[in-house]
Amino acid sequence: MALSPFRGRGFYDVHGEMNRLFDEMFGGLARRSGGRQGEGMADSWSPALDVLHEDGDVLVRAELPGVKPEDVDITLSRGVLTISGQRKAEAEQQGQGYYVRERRYGSFRRSLVLPEGIDESRIDARYDNGVLEVRISGAAAVQEPKKIQIQAAGNESSSNGQTGSEGETPGS
Repeated sequence: MALSPFRGRGFYDVHGEMNRLFDEMFGGLARRSGGRQGEGMADSWSPALDVLHEDGDVLVRAELPGVKPEDVDITLSRGVLTISGQRKAEAEQQGQGYYVRERRYGSFRRSLVLPEGIDESRIDARYDNGVLEVRISGAAAVQEPKKIQIQAAGNESSSNGQTGSEGETPGS
């Protein structure tokens, strides 16, 4: 027996119901980052990230509560750092039911493009209290742009070492 006719989700939630209606009308296009996103994507989620500059390094922090370190993969391919993994749902006990279920489970994937010239051996990862920290040493170092000298067309006399007209000796 459900408490309400709103898909068996339990108590009536005006905000949640409005989000559901918008998702049904627009296919969830405006709200891809959270909330209910249609039946096929109900279990998808994406961890929150902070990317910061610290002492010349780039530090990426990902919130992964309830995810075990062995369920997380970090890869670097062609300058793209990818954090992926899976948060597994808790086993339901017999006779247990939900009034409201807002926690998300399933696989996730976040990718970031890193600056060029990253030394792959200088990337470290640490996991503590549900927060993954990936430090890319030297990635935030300020690199001055290389200035390219422009050669003017038709100014050949200065490029071949001649300073005057033919037959004229320099210094005369």
